[in-house]
Amino acid sequence: MTEEPKNHLEPYWRAEIDLPRYEALKEDIAVDVCIVGGGIAGITTAYLLSKEGVKVALLEADRIVNGTTGHTTAKVTAQHGLIYDELIEHIGEEKTKLYYEINNEAKNFIASESKKLGLDCDFVSEAACIYATTDSYMKKIENEYEAYQRLNIPSLFIDDIPLPFDIKGAVVMKDQAQFHPVKYITKLAEEIVKNGGQLFEGTVAIDVENEEQTKVVTKNGPKVTCTYVVACSHFPFFDGNGFYFTRMYAERSYVLAVKPKIVYPGGMYYSAETPTRSLRYTPYQGDKLILVSGEGHKTGQGSSTSAHYKALEEFSQQTIGVESIPFRWSAQDLITLDKVPYVGPITDDKRNILVATGFRKWGMTNGTAAAFLLRDIILKRDNPCKEVYNPSRFSIDPSLKMFFKNNLDVAGHLLAGKLQRPDKKAEHLKKDEGAVVSVNGKRCGAYRDKEGTLHFVDTTCTHLGCEVEWNDGDRTWDCPCHGSRFSTSGDVIEGPAKKPLGKID
Repeated sequence: MTEEPKNHLEPYWRAEIDLPRYEALKEDIAVDVCIVGGGIAGITTAYLLSKEGVKVALLEADRIVNGTTGHTTAKVTAQHGLIYDELIEHIGEEKTKLYYEINNEAKNFIASESKKLGLDCDFVSEAACIYATTDSYMKKIENEYEAYQRLNIPSLFIDDIPLPFDIKGAVVMKDQAQFHPVKYITKLAEEIVKNGGQLFEGTVAIDVENEEQTKVVTKNGPKVTCTYVVACSHFPFFDGNGFYFTRMYAERSYVLAVKPKIVYPGGMYYSAETPTRSLRYTPYQGDKLILVSGEGHKTGQGSSTSAHYKALEEFSQQTIGVESIPFRWSAQDLITLDKVPYVGPITDDKRNILVATGFRKWGMTNGTAAAFLLRDIILKRDNPCKEVYNPSRFSIDPSLKMFFKNNLDVAGHLLAGKLQRPDKKAEHLKKDEGAVVSVNGKRCGAYRDKEGTLHFVDTTCTHLGCEVEWNDGDRTWDCPCHGSRFSTSGDVIEGPAKKPLGKID
């Protein structure tokens, strides 16, 4: 194994630049639209609306782009894995075509806005390639290429790629792109302020009052009165009886920023097989880093999370060689029942509360596409993709199958967590190590920090009572049922949980 990265869990994107800071909301305000969530969907929505003269306020619980957008590999592409053949089968060719077109429009928008704003965000056109290394997945590649032809997607079918390993075949989507997401989003944020919009960091939205007036309630007290609420907070901060926690599941994946031994040939590559392997380069200090990612699994489930980093490092050693790994991090994504995001009214009877979630690892284009839809809904404009992304849709196949599968999985983990009897003792933990332990016969979570102090938390998730598990790769407590994540001290990092884990003396 190589030396432990100096920036242990720091995304390259955020480590490279100084992010601007925005103050927290300190008093009640009134706007046309209140947007919750400072990732690409929320920021782009605020940007588009502010350009139209709409009075907007954006609330971010932490820092802008500190969530999934700040942890992405930032491929700007409509190639979203092996998706188009599957979508044609389940939602039909017409809606699948619309899905491709709005994501391709999103890619073009990012390119044009970057140029228009004079923004150096490392935007580079690259081909996107999905490859198969086994005969069993070769048929899937062939079916995907046939779907591209039916949808008139500019593409190629090839039997070789310029990387040092053999493949059976690959499908290439032409003229896709990659960029630096944080440089891009921070510039859009500046433009929002110039257009009269308001940005607030460190402001946690906890509820929506939707009686005589619609108000977003924040944790510290101030409220935002508005006509529309837009929840772009990864997992919706307000469910509105839409039961989104039953209609999505959370998946973690891992990224290494590798300084390679080979000269990288360019292009973006994604394996058809699982566990996935994704490669693309990014400029860094006059050189190139290769972003090697994959190893996806449901949050709180699977093997030791540090093993996923090790697996990616072994793959990197075998293919591109490793001189060093200056950065590594993980990301969390939400996946819907049919793999198409939920964008639109949160429920049919709450038309002024909108949601954008479930981008399934492809948030750069899906998040931008969501902003187009949200803008058009608020401005009462037609958009042919509204039905494709409608959160209230429910197809018998595959939605019903996935609904039962996901919720049976939740029930299994809920029961298993309650029956588990930890055999570790807190006194045996090393520095910077955590585990589920037994203290006086009670299941609890223990973490010994780098100074040697022990921290104990109640392992019962504050969302629906599942038992959290220790994530040794990221030093967090993760819920295997709905993907909530908590810090070593129990604070909420990811929803749907809103309350921290209980403290144990």
